[in-house]
Amino acid sequence: MIFTETALPGSFIIDLEPRGDDRGFFARTFCQREFESRGLKPLIAQGNVSFNVHRGTLRGMHFQYPPAAETKYIRCTRGAIVDVIVDLRPESPTYLQHVAVELTADNRRSLYVPERFAHGYQVLEPDTETIYMVGEFYTPAAESGVRFDDPRLGISWPLPATEMSPKDRTWRLLDDAEPDIRSRMTIGAAQLT
Repeated sequence: MIFTETALPGSFIIDLEPRGDDRGFFARTFCQREFESRGLKPLIAQGNVSFNVHRGTLRGMHFQYPPAAETKYIRCTRGAIVDVIVDLRPESPTYLQHVAVELTADNRRSLYVPERFAHGYQVLEPDTETIYMVGEFYTPAAESGVRFDDPRLGISWPLPATEMSPKDRTWRLLDDAEPDIRSRMTIGAAQLT
């Protein structure tokens, strides 16, 4: 596995190191020891799959507040997505900055998302499927999100947003949500990811 840290500290693009022969190839997609050696949390509490019928579908921007903050490990197994993460750690020098990564069935790339990040993606091809492992159980009382089109985030989605859930369309803008984000996402220095 090849780990490349993004511009947002603690988040990584993970590429495979295939070992091939006449049958095809074999590669590890996860290794607890390799994650731990980079200070990442390799805990998997749940595994999820998301199937998206339409190109342009947008899911996000989701997160959970501590103590139920999630790590996520995302991979596109069919089709293609642009995956976007936003740093919501108030003490971070990259607070409110984002990174966009194209994950496709062909590039077999994964993205590791640390705790206290918002996450969302847009579907680039019809009938796209993603899998993601999360490090915390879904906790409705801790669930929240920010608007995908918040002008303060400045995310440039590649396509018009076609299909979205009503909840994702109505997350609060940062001007309204930021006081909660700052107070609920701030943790002690000893607990930083």
